[in-house]
Amino acid sequence: MQATLSHPALMECRRLFLRDYEVNINIGVHDFEKQGEQRVILNVDLYVPLNVNTPSNDQLDEVVDYDFMRETIKRLSSRGHIHLQETFCDDIVAAMLQHPKVIAACVSTAKPDVYPDCHSVGVEVFRMKSS
Repeated sequence: MQATLSHPALMECRRLFLRDYEVNINIGVHDFEKQGEQRVILNVDLYVPLNVNTPSNDQLDEVVDYDFMRETIKRLSSRGHIHLQETFCDDIVAAMLQHPKVIAACVSTAKPDVYPDCHSVGVEVFRMKSS
């Protein structure tokens, strides 16, 4: 994934991020996972060209509002049971790329309570809009 981050289209971008955002959702394929909500920790990186995300008047409407990330994840989290983290991750990345100023996004999800012998299990995906 590091080679992707050196893509020329990303060189003149600002990276916005949301770190360790915790949601409780119905996710998983196993019967015990379908009994209730689980904690999922999300990390999001958005890449926005500097020419559309550099404020000249110090106004929120000149940049991508961080609330966009949180509200989008909340909305997607409330749609009902999700079987796979991959599906959840792909849906979030697709929604992030719907923002007209965002040209690339990286999203990771992690379930910290699945196995007692590791910190978490998860998935990460990076996507760019086609130029």
